[in-house]
Amino acid sequence: MAIQTIEVDQLLRKEVEKLKKEIKAVESGIITEVGDGVAKVTGLPFAKIGDVVEFQNGMRGYVLTLEEYSIGCLILGSDEGIFQGDSVKNTHEILSVPVGEALLGRVLDGFGRPIDGQGSMIPAGYRPIEIGSPGITHREPVKTSLQTGIQAIDALVPIGRGQRQLIIGDRQTGKTSIALDTIINQKDTGVLCVYVAIGQKMSTVSRLVKTLKEHDALKHTIVVAASASDAASLQYIAPFVGCTMAEYFRDRGQDALCVYDDLTKHAVAYRQFSLLLRRPPGREAYPSDIFYLHARLLERAAKLHRERGGGSLTALPIIETQAGDASAYIPTNVISITDGQIVLESSLFNSGVRPAINVGLSVSRVGGSAQSPAMKKLAGPLRINLAQYRELATFSQFSRNIDQVTQSQLERGSRYVELMKQPERTPFPLLIQILAIYAATEGYLDVIEPEEIGKFRTFMISYFNSKCADIKETFAKSPVLTPELTERFDAFLNDFINNVYLPQFHPKKIVKKQTETIRL
Repeated sequence: MAIQTIEVDQLLRKEVEKLKKEIKAVESGIITEVGDGVAKVTGLPFAKIGDVVEFQNGMRGYVLTLEEYSIGCLILGSDEGIFQGDSVKNTHEILSVPVGEALLGRVLDGFGRPIDGQGSMIPAGYRPIEIGSPGITHREPVKTSLQTGIQAIDALVPIGRGQRQLIIGDRQTGKTSIALDTIINQKDTGVLCVYVAIGQKMSTVSRLVKTLKEHDALKHTIVVAASASDAASLQYIAPFVGCTMAEYFRDRGQDALCVYDDLTKHAVAYRQFSLLLRRPPGREAYPSDIFYLHARLLERAAKLHRERGGGSLTALPIIETQAGDASAYIPTNVISITDGQIVLESSLFNSGVRPAINVGLSVSRVGGSAQSPAMKKLAGPLRINLAQYRELATFSQFSRNIDQVTQSQLERGSRYVELMKQPERTPFPLLIQILAIYAATEGYLDVIEPEEIGKFRTFMISYFNSKCADIKETFAKSPVLTPELTERFDAFLNDFINNVYLPQFHPKKIVKKQTETIRL
């Protein structure tokens, strides 16, 4: 049977159609300069800041600067295997990271990839690291307290959910310890935490993770680590990655806490590749947009309106100063962005006052409105008393003859200082803090030697937990310092001091509650 020409033509056309491939235009450029983690690329006229590009060897880059004929890219990883003349493809994608409940309890790198050896994870989705902060109409005032468990902070520099509270001080003054204790104290509060380590040694991060595990706090925490051995580009994106992961919980109506430890190293990394990309330097060689860098990060912390779920994201940025100089460029920038600061001093730390918080310089511009009524009532006079004590202590150094009233004020003030001391990893519940401050302000501690205040508080907490479950229940229902509650405090303190503490440690002392206390 003869084959018709028409049949052959149809068969050939069908086979040719099978071989057709979809033609896809790819925007490609050429590397003109590369080195030290950055690359200059020409031939990508439609690239935008924040776009992800792909180098010839598969490594990704992040567009940071736009010039007339070229763009500047951060190499998100090692620059080995990337050479001048290599092609670069614009993916037209924004850098996104995994988010979701599956990340809790994990240690991740700057890209959100697990580095804890516990295998892969299944995230709830991916979100871009650069998004706008909530508008003013999407927010509501901070009115819920974020308890840190640290008495000096909860009483004198309170933090609210949705606040941005700066922790600032020299190295080795306990900045990370405060952040770590705050994370541990959120164990049963429903607040989910993200800790971002920027430019730290991996051994330091390992110790931190071990501490969280020991206190059963890792299960509600995500650790994002961009270590000192990582590229500067990873240290740059790490805070935005951690913030994005925390925002996932905020947008679902939950409460989240994000710690940035620390933004000084973040700024140094940004300055490093900004200078390599030949961006004009400003004060202290930082680029002119360094303020905007931290502002757009910290402005994402907010308490959302209940119509948008009512979730919150609290930010605790950490800044390291040099020789206590808070007037340097980065410290002043972040102070002006945040809603208050906790100032730590080396002199206080070295003298044994830990946490080494300078109460006079520390301030919370928002958290006071979220403080419990009972704590607010006691904390106001306490702050004034401590300030007057520091002033009297300074003047008393120049005089040997001190009248009895001043001497009493100094003795009372020294007990306040001792009361504010607190060991690491021992958070105090709110009721215990209120009871301790009440005992000090009402004169119950005047018969206790200052150096014994810590021991006294430890025994008092143990005795209170065993005898006063009814007070806990009453306070849990209404955290207000009512006359009934103060009467029960008085009865407990008189009983504990006269019948338990002093008979055991100072049997020769006789104690009666002071009817008239010295008001500093």
